[in-house]
Amino acid sequence: MKQKKFTTLALAATFVLGSGIASADLVFPSLSYRTGPYAPNGIPFADGYADYFTLLNERDGGIGGEKIKVIECETGYNTEKGVECYESTKGEGSLVYQPLSTGITYQLIPKATADDIPVHSMGYGRTSAANGKVFSHIFNYPGTYWDAASIIVKHIIDQEGGDIKGKKIALVYHNSAYGKEPIRTLEELSKKHGFELTLLAVDHPGQEQKSQWLQIRRERPDYVMMWGWGVMNQVAIQEAANIRFPMDHFIGVWWSASENDVLPAGDGADGYKAIAFHGVGSDYPIYDDIKKYVVDTGKAAGDGSNLGTVLYNRGLYAAMLASEAAATAQKISGTSSITPGQMRDGMEALEVTNARMAELGLDNFGPEVKVTCANHEGPGLGAIQQWNAKTKSWSLITDFVGADREVVDALIAEDSAAYAKENNITPRDCK
Repeated sequence: MKQKKFTTLALAATFVLGSGIASADLVFPSLSYRTGPYAPNGIPFADGYADYFTLLNERDGGIGGEKIKVIECETGYNTEKGVECYESTKGEGSLVYQPLSTGITYQLIPKATADDIPVHSMGYGRTSAANGKVFSHIFNYPGTYWDAASIIVKHIIDQEGGDIKGKKIALVYHNSAYGKEPIRTLEELSKKHGFELTLLAVDHPGQEQKSQWLQIRRERPDYVMMWGWGVMNQVAIQEAANIRFPMDHFIGVWWSASENDVLPAGDGADGYKAIAFHGVGSDYPIYDDIKKYVVDTGKAAGDGSNLGTVLYNRGLYAAMLASEAAATAQKISGTSSITPGQMRDGMEALEVTNARMAELGLDNFGPEVKVTCANHEGPGLGAIQQWNAKTKSWSLITDFVGADREVVDALIAEDSAAYAKENNITPRDCK
């Protein structure tokens, strides 16, 4: 696929979606990575994010009568470049940032809060930002990494008939803030359920994993969990296939669950599992509109090959949640030309019901989402998806279920309280 090139500071590419007008009122920056080792995962997300906004411009005239402008800035999944992108675009009237990186999110938490600009780290970032009382401008709905870790363990318990005492679970993780995020939760869950936890770090970008998988072959854990991204996922799944690890006992987080992760391993990836927080495939009415208004008119962000893939769907989902929050903000504020601060208010009042999802052409795409002052993570639900190598497709094999709130909520309270103390933050009264 021939991809456009982007720079960080000069903003060499600015997407003005829709009519081709040089400026627009509602600005949504896209911190993307179409280059480097994480590009196979970054490209489909960026395409889905851009295409949804294009759809709104072409079909609906934007949001609330206001055209949408998407500014795309290449980060290469590099924290420093991500912060540069933020600094060079925030003055454009940017309504909300989607960093698509836990490292970038950590750096933007104090900056964006001080600038009164919301950040949506959808299913990633600092998990304790779920506590809106402490993190007023950071949102991670519809779920967090700690939810994901808990739900995966729940699935393992179900697979083992309700008891995993004495079982061995290994975590293969990207050696970064992202990969380390679930460790504390898994440690607490191991105490509660009596399983043995082994931690196996993989350094950036993740192409070398021989020693980790030799250890797995030697110690033979009952299950392997993965917090990987980009080429790391492909390598891990291939290594697992090479040692004939049972793939239905290999479960990744939702960022280790794309077609790009499993296709290189061919039949060896069959049965691999991962958690998901939204639906799979393109069997949703919205795709008819995307084809009509975006693809067939030549306005798609990519070449159309990513439509319906996991990460394209995720980018589309992120844009849908952002646009619904913007519409909510317009309603609350009584103006269509909203500010970033008003966008924050709209995100905190966001409610996407099943009926609204159906209206949007995304019926049964995911659980209902309701955000409040105190709860910035939303429903915190997840389902398990599984790869079929023969049909080259994912399918959801479980219902959406909740995390172990006893464990997860206690960790969120502890971590957010520590952050508030370190940063002299007085938690908001959300009554």
